[in-house]
Amino acid sequence: MIEGLVLGGTNNSFVVECDDGVERLCPIKGKVLRESEGYYNPLAPGDRVSVEPDAHDQARGQVVSLSPRRNRFVRLNQKGNLPQLIAANIDLLVCVTTPDEPPFRPRFVDRALVQADAEGIPAAVVLNKADLGIGDDSRERLEDWVRLGYAVLRVSASSGDGIDGLRSLIAGRSVALVGQSGVGKSSILNALRADLALRTGCLSEKYGRGTHTTTRGSLYRVPAQGDLAASSVVDTPGVRRFVPHGIAARDLAFHFPEMAGLVGSCSFGASCTHTHEPGCKILEAVYAGVIHEERYDSWARIREEIETGSWTD
Repeated sequence: MIEGLVLGGTNNSFVVECDDGVERLCPIKGKVLRESEGYYNPLAPGDRVSVEPDAHDQARGQVVSLSPRRNRFVRLNQKGNLPQLIAANIDLLVCVTTPDEPPFRPRFVDRALVQADAEGIPAAVVLNKADLGIGDDSRERLEDWVRLGYAVLRVSASSGDGIDGLRSLIAGRSVALVGQSGVGKSSILNALRADLALRTGCLSEKYGRGTHTTTRGSLYRVPAQGDLAASSVVDTPGVRRFVPHGIAARDLAFHFPEMAGLVGSCSFGASCTHTHEPGCKILEAVYAGVIHEERYDSWARIREEIETGSWTD
């Protein structure tokens, strides 16, 4: 038996970087992992597993068990109505967005940040294609995320602007890039490590959305450079809609840093819904400009959708 790191895979076939230096293509022995019951998919890039090497083929083996996860980043897979594993054992979630091509989607970012907070994973925001220009509304939202304590970087994978700053941010860490299709996650990885030459897509002319170039998550190594340590980056498939998982409506405000400290201090205490009650400290903070109106709107939409089970963009 040998330990290894899952680099990627789909269905019942996973590429595992084993501790003896060999990458092996591994199905799951028995096709079921008890540790992953209740998930849409059994393994994600970043998982640590035990592998039984094939006695006759050095490049093959079988996954026999899963090591306990330090954390896992998931979203709700609406098709299966189960949490879908996106990455495991990461030090930082990087949510990638764009000012245009595809359009700026701050609510997508808010949802990813909420899910990361629920899992105890630090998060950052990267605005790719910054060379396209940043409108006032987009700039205001970026500044608000900075005010809330998130690292926010503006980069251009095509020109290389800001990539050194991103390289510094992820140095020595295991990172996952998430974002809607077309925001340039694979292009960012190509900028970080040119020899990868990952395939990148173009926008749908009809809808202005990205096409799904990356169809499954894969973990890549970004080598050390100068004083910066090597890092591991998971490139994840783009999604149009990010649906958080495992967060109760009543607990949602705890995952908005600007709201968390106010929960329980309203006139109606813990029973306050923060939607209409007099003496609601969260509403007062919105009216005073302490909580950005669009962040409050993000919270209200997610809360309603958790309660109704009906999700929008």
